[in-house]
Amino acid sequence: MKQVADAVKQFQLEKERDIQAMTRDKSTRRIGRLFMDHVLDYKYGYYYTWMGRPIIQQPQDIVALQEVIMEVQPDLIIETGIAHGGSLVLSASMLELLDIWMPLQKFRREVVGIDIDIRAHNRTAIEAHPMFRKITMLEGSSTDERIVEQVRSIASNHGKIMVLLDSCHTEEHVLREMEIYGPLVSPGSYLVVYDTVVEFVDKIYTDRPWGRGNNPYTAVQKFLAEHDEFSVDEGIEQKIVITSCPGGWLKRNE
Repeated sequence: MKQVADAVKQFQLEKERDIQAMTRDKSTRRIGRLFMDHVLDYKYGYYYTWMGRPIIQQPQDIVALQEVIMEVQPDLIIETGIAHGGSLVLSASMLELLDIWMPLQKFRREVVGIDIDIRAHNRTAIEAHPMFRKITMLEGSSTDERIVEQVRSIASNHGKIMVLLDSCHTEEHVLREMEIYGPLVSPGSYLVVYDTVVEFVDKIYTDRPWGRGNNPYTAVQKFLAEHDEFSVDEGIEQKIVITSCPGGWLKRNE
């Protein structure tokens, strides 16, 4: 057993060494940003599914999120923004795996998804999905007090909570979401803010109310200036390189 443990430790050490070497290479971030700029016009993040439902995320972020969920082992994941429901299904399926791996006695693992407009065909498909048994959907603005109170009521019945923000991307809205849902995040868990990459890509968003200087990244900067209980987990971005969430993987301090 010691030989196996030593081999695993050696593998981890080599991995960390290689990640740090890749991070020190100035070409790594430049190439990652060039890739994001190139594929954005082709809607690269729209190509993927999770258990049959479209999941509008970069595949690298999907892999990173499942690692984070396995590390934190939350019993509640709160998501703002539903779209086709792929992210809800991903979160629910990971919690289903945790139920097998690490059964809980006190809490029921579940996902709460919030969207201002849950389109009928998406609602029907999500409700028909096997993972729906772990999903609750709330229709309305994520900052509306009626919705917030419902979420807080659900959260009061849970022990370890993670929050994923992916709805309206204006600085004002995201910052308000962070102020509302940040306090629900458990110590050691994560507040993930998606699409901070808007600040760094060359694309001009003429059809959206957000863009460079007004986006999730600028909201994160303002939030962190007032909330030292959160810090950016830079190791995630260093490892995956390509992400929609640069500077947006926030961990609540233990």
